[in-house]
Amino acid sequence: MPSSSENADIVICGGGAIGSSVAYHLAADPGFHGKVVVIEKDPTYRYAASALSAASIRQQYSSAVNIRISLHGIDFMRNIGSHLAVNGEVPVIDLHEGGYLYLAGDESAPVLAANQALQTAEGADIALYAADMLRSKFPWMNTDDIACGTFGVTGEGWFDGWAVLQAFRKKARSLGVEYRQGEVARYVVEAGRVTAVELTDGSRIASGAAVNASGTHGARLAATAGIEIPVRSMKRYVFSFLCKADVENCPLLIDRTGVWCRPEGKRGSDGQLFIGSCSPLTPEQDREWTETDPAVEDVDWGFFEEVVWPALAHRIPAFEQIKPGRAWAGPYDMNEIDHNAIIGPVVGVTGLYLANGFSGHGLQQAPAVGRGLAEHILHGSYRTLDLADLGHERVVEGRPLLETNII
Repeated sequence: MPSSSENADIVICGGGAIGSSVAYHLAADPGFHGKVVVIEKDPTYRYAASALSAASIRQQYSSAVNIRISLHGIDFMRNIGSHLAVNGEVPVIDLHEGGYLYLAGDESAPVLAANQALQTAEGADIALYAADMLRSKFPWMNTDDIACGTFGVTGEGWFDGWAVLQAFRKKARSLGVEYRQGEVARYVVEAGRVTAVELTDGSRIASGAAVNASGTHGARLAATAGIEIPVRSMKRYVFSFLCKADVENCPLLIDRTGVWCRPEGKRGSDGQLFIGSCSPLTPEQDREWTETDPAVEDVDWGFFEEVVWPALAHRIPAFEQIKPGRAWAGPYDMNEIDHNAIIGPVVGVTGLYLANGFSGHGLQQAPAVGRGLAEHILHGSYRTLDLADLGHERVVEGRPLLETNII
């Protein structure tokens, strides 16, 4: 067996938004003066969810912990300069609080209303609109089959995900975090405790703690420590299209069919660019993201033509005439039991922490998750926001935290 070639206090496996947020929060803790090493397989992030995400943030969840995580996230992004500025240079993340708009028919209206009551009780600025109010606020929308909708008046919207990722990385490095290109092959576990990580080149880094923030590789890597997590890497598409008609003040709209869309950038002389998509509706449409995927540009345009576009054109008649643009595919590290992240210390292996299965919510949850994991690693518990509801224990004990607001 190869011997340890170096030592670190904490090794983070995966340098995307989650891993880099953990690294930043560790290094920023005034009581911590140890060595943090981040291992990232591909520093170009070509296939990383952080780079391929639709980069949006919402508080419209049905579980309190997710609402609280995103309330912290929007506050962090609004004040990103106070957190991630380096040498006076403030990151530009183009945060646009355009709101989310969830639509419901008669059958799901009670669920939407119950969710909105919880969201407002938690401090989120979410309004519940009946169909007539929706028609008044969004006159370009067909509401004939809509009973109500919930709208994020403030605190919800979209941002530059690539800029957020790079801001976390830059700040972490400025605080002394080491980023290393490489691939973690396995965790070294001795007497029920992580003692090192081993890279594919055979080298080892001895470590007192390790964080699994490796996205699509999370389940495989956890298995090397004898831990099984129900996370699969699924393929998701994002399509762009140009609309010449004016769809003024369009939020991120989630149709009752599950199809979504939002504006992208500013309106130009030739119209407004939008992006949109939908989670697969049938098992046949649901495809796994694998290492052999040829390119992020390999998308199923038939899915857009048959599922996405018809639903959007029904809801927004101006979308009957659009010009399709580029599209891309990206990975979701999907938690199959409840579509919520698995966060925190591993049951049965001391010193190993999980940050996996974000199911499309990773970027918006990165600020709170990074802070929480750093607190737990350094202090043995969560100090500011309790993330225990998302812990590994629920997976081991078969207690899913079901989330009804899934996109």
